[in-house]
Amino acid sequence: MAVFTFEDQTTSPVAPATLYNALAKDADNIIPKAVDSFKSVENVEGNGGPGTIKKISFVEDGETKFVLHKIETIDEANFGYSYSIVGGVGLPGECEKITIDTKLSAGPDGGSLIKLSISYHSKGDAPPNEDELKAGKAKSDALFKAVEAYLLANA
Repeated sequence: MAVFTFEDQTTSPVAPATLYNALAKDADNIIPKAVDSFKSVENVEGNGGPGTIKKISFVEDGETKFVLHKIETIDEANFGYSYSIVGGVGLPGECEKITIDTKLSAGPDGGSLIKLSISYHSKGDAPPNEDELKAGKAKSDALFKAVEAYLLANA
């Protein structure tokens, strides 16, 4: 297995504590409200802490699909959390898992600075498919922007 890691950084006008609560602590309730295509988030295994596997169901192209997320770490004191995509349509066939580590900190004008580290764990030594990476990033960015807009509208 090879691991390919990519770094990304962005900002948000939403305060770190508010954004952290929405993305790490209350995502099961917030994401289906913020994104119309998301239908449900349910615990398949665990109680919500590290090791928990969540099934996220959504509609794409008129078809109900799902992705499985495994919570890796929760660091509430430092606004950090990590999860892995371990199954479903979000995981390409040549990939064992994709881990997303997120760290929030104070940003400009009371907002947040978001640092992401995305690790792609391939089943072999082949690098990830560039088109799949771009599509995954676009979906992730759209989800983040929808949650951000929901929080700003409901502040």
